[in-house]
Amino acid sequence: MTRVAVIGCGYWGKNLVRNFHQLGALAAIHDVDPRTAAKMASEYGVAAMDLTAILDSDIPAVVISAPAEQHGLLVRRALQARKHVYVEKPLALDLREADELCRIAEGGKRVLMVGHLLQYHNAFLKLKELSGSGALGRLLYVYSNRLNLGKLRREENILWSFAPHDISMILALVGELPDEVRTTGSCYLHRTVADVTTTHLRFANGVNAHVFVSWLHPFKEQKLVVVGDRAMAVFDDGQGWDRKLQFFPHVVEWRDQIPVATKAAAQPIGLVEHEPLAQECRHFLDGISKGTRIHTDGWEGLKVLRVLDAAERAMRSGKTERIAATPRLLERAAGPRYHAHETAVIDDGCEIGENTRIWHFSHVLKGSSIGRNCVIGQNVMIGPDVCVGDGCKIQNNVSIYKGVELGDGVFCGPSCVFTNVKNPRAEIERKNEFLRTVVERGVTIGANATIICGSRLGAYSFIAAGAVVVGDVAPFALMAGVPARRIGWVSHAGEKLGEDLVCPRTSQRYRITPEDTLQEITMDELSPSRIAL
Repeated sequence: MTRVAVIGCGYWGKNLVRNFHQLGALAAIHDVDPRTAAKMASEYGVAAMDLTAILDSDIPAVVISAPAEQHGLLVRRALQARKHVYVEKPLALDLREADELCRIAEGGKRVLMVGHLLQYHNAFLKLKELSGSGALGRLLYVYSNRLNLGKLRREENILWSFAPHDISMILALVGELPDEVRTTGSCYLHRTVADVTTTHLRFANGVNAHVFVSWLHPFKEQKLVVVGDRAMAVFDDGQGWDRKLQFFPHVVEWRDQIPVATKAAAQPIGLVEHEPLAQECRHFLDGISKGTRIHTDGWEGLKVLRVLDAAERAMRSGKTERIAATPRLLERAAGPRYHAHETAVIDDGCEIGENTRIWHFSHVLKGSSIGRNCVIGQNVMIGPDVCVGDGCKIQNNVSIYKGVELGDGVFCGPSCVFTNVKNPRAEIERKNEFLRTVVERGVTIGANATIICGSRLGAYSFIAAGAVVVGDVAPFALMAGVPARRIGWVSHAGEKLGEDLVCPRTSQRYRITPEDTLQEITMDELSPSRIAL
């Protein structure tokens, strides 16, 4: 049996832990909350491991259930560590990044699976069979409602949180991508995060579809309706198994050039009751051990993202949008979409994201990947085989060696230093002793600071100029001195926090946990439990 490690054991991850344990495949777990990790490890009799330790281990596969904004970086790290990957939806929040991940998985012959759960639900599998057999006739129209009160998010809007499942099912039924997408959305709880959206899809084969999603709805509804010219069917996941899928042999007849509806009694479709997640987890294991084709592989996940991308653009523009070409086709048509100064050197085999700028006398070595919207200053060396996230700023005279990984939004000040071995000697070759250094999202490293290899810098930590970091750094920690010690806390915005732990720039509130770490106080905790609309 293939062994897996589950990364993220929270709201949904705990269900993945349970299912892989029941399948006899669970080898280890990881969670950013040490109490959660310890509890799950004890309950299921497996090791609670650091993320780096999991990636360095001989466990062949990982299952990622983290916030959506972390998916892209975590999947990339896992694939680069030669792991098979199952990631909850969405695959990533960016088309280009998702395309790169699919190519990395394909080139490395690794399984990459996206958790579009409902494609493994017996009701949907039977519905797909009915549609494919012609029992519904020619498809005319598909619509889905995914409605509930909560779970409210700030990292992504309702479109990206709820709609991927429905879009995945619709694409599987129709068999192609839509030509045109229109979306309307409204923001009630946060001025930039849509709580309710309606998306209309128009396909070249004449099928139309719409997706209505909301987390501000008085009751839960998860329903998919498929209308054909011979019959109709409804997959209602809120019903019991005896009524989850119903077949309606309604027909529309034309009499004297007037359409007349003829209704018929609903016919429940018999289904074998099972947990869709168990089926999905087993499918992932079979894809690794038996080479079974993955129904919701990375490329299927990319198709869903292309629809989501068009829907997001339509919601912002107020216009009908067309599906974007894949990043690979864009590169072929337009050439490089980044800027590199004529004195910069970029080796073959490197990946440079859109709108990234690389300045005078910098060198990107083979196998390195730089994300979108980065600024690489003068006389910078990156690589070989280094991963730099989106939106990073690397100032002049910085070298980022193999083993260093930068998350999204990292700032590296002028002449800051990374090491990759702790005891270098010019006369002794130690390339096989390089230690991994991980710099998480949003970290700031001041000018002339030194980061000793093997360290992990937690998200949004702040390393003062000239500091020497010799070990792991907690998220949001303000570090200074030689060796560096924590002298306070900073906010997401990089502001030093006072005793009240309120960011002076954004008014975001924080708290100190019993483990002496800083934690953001969410909007949900500050808001009344009932929301008046």
